[in-house]
Amino acid sequence: MPLFTRKEENENSRIGLYASADSRESIPKYKIPEQAQDMRTVYHLVHDELMLDGNSRMNLATFCQTWLDEYVHKLMDECLDKNMIDKDEYPQTAEIENRCVHILADLFNSPKSASTLGCSTTGSSEAAMLGGLALKWKWRQRREKEGKPAGKPNLICGAVQVCWHKFARYFDVELREVGMEHGRYNLTPEKVLELVDENTIGVVPTFGVTFTLMYEPVLEIAEALDKLEKEKGLDIPIHVDAASGGFISPFVSPDLVWDFRIPRVKSINVSGHKFGLSPLGVGWVIWREKEDLPEDLIFRVNYLGGDMPTFALNFSRPGGQIVAQYYNLLRHGKEGYRKLQQACLDHGAYIAEKVEKLGHFDILYNGKGGGVPGACWTLKPGDHGFTLYDLSDKIRSRGWQIASYPLTGAAADITVQRVLIRHGFSRDMADLLVNDYTRCVRYFEEHPVREPLTQQEAGGFHH
Repeated sequence: MPLFTRKEENENSRIGLYASADSRESIPKYKIPEQAQDMRTVYHLVHDELMLDGNSRMNLATFCQTWLDEYVHKLMDECLDKNMIDKDEYPQTAEIENRCVHILADLFNSPKSASTLGCSTTGSSEAAMLGGLALKWKWRQRREKEGKPAGKPNLICGAVQVCWHKFARYFDVELREVGMEHGRYNLTPEKVLELVDENTIGVVPTFGVTFTLMYEPVLEIAEALDKLEKEKGLDIPIHVDAASGGFISPFVSPDLVWDFRIPRVKSINVSGHKFGLSPLGVGWVIWREKEDLPEDLIFRVNYLGGDMPTFALNFSRPGGQIVAQYYNLLRHGKEGYRKLQQACLDHGAYIAEKVEKLGHFDILYNGKGGGVPGACWTLKPGDHGFTLYDLSDKIRSRGWQIASYPLTGAAADITVQRVLIRHGFSRDMADLLVNDYTRCVRYFEEHPVREPLTQQEAGGFHH
């Protein structure tokens, strides 16, 4: 029996969608409906709900790519039905994933880029966990070989994204996170040396800190660990969380040493769906050499009658994001990525300059000197009649989403506000943002929102 009678189909076609029977009643929210609905009507009802999410292009709080060209859309459509985990069924998708691994290994200066191992993931969080697991397995192997206990592993990091907290909890590792201090917002060699011991499985510098957008000093940390090994015999590896910076520095600051040019760096995770310009749902983890990934963590799958190593936490995944990553690498090349990322850095510096001229703000990061495209600032000491949270809330009325939050550790009394600039953002958009932001500041100057505030409440601090 057909789901719709010819009369009902004709009525839905004749009468506008929003006057049809399906549109005149609320759609089910928490139960599946008893009967089938007209596909066009259901599409538009769901589409209308999603309008409340806002415009992703105006979300300057996210690191994730929100503008994609028409050919990425085409490739994603063509790969919707491909499960990339089935290597034997979709061998060319598997081959494309393998090419991306070696392209990135070469980009990150692996000494054996043609033979090293790596894999795609659903994002940098999964990739980070895989890197952490390899560190733990390697450390445990060393301890067992030396006849020493391997029950209390620890990992040292700065102010990290929550995925590292999840890794530590899920895989039973003590996370020794170095909080921020006034005037120090990055992990430093000195702080690492204060915490490292024989149970340290590795150190994780963040190459593009979520809070401030700055790069942590990978080379300096590695040199301190080199000296420690000479003095005390402790060989501590490094995993670089380059979720954001891994697709920026190789193009705009290729002489900055942070990657596999440092022998102590054993693995790197990077997010393809951030500054790699790919759709949401792809990250990468690359090992310096295949020997840096413990064999016990590798599974073998049949691939074109042969043997292919696989190592991931997720299983079934669509292949489109991987194919889109490969397209972007070929499409843009080093020249294209360099120009795109430099344009984003320039827009961030421009916004920082304009915000600083408003007089209320101290700029912590302006897109110059090494870091992620964007800007970060805090309120100057004193009462301003508004907080950064007030500004975030006010400017949202114009559609812009701008993040405000406290820093970590001893600097938790500092509230910062930041904007991230990604490909798809123009100088005209920067001017629109600055104009709207200026209007919000002027509004609060004329209409203070509360009584005079303490310095901490106002989100400011003394340098």
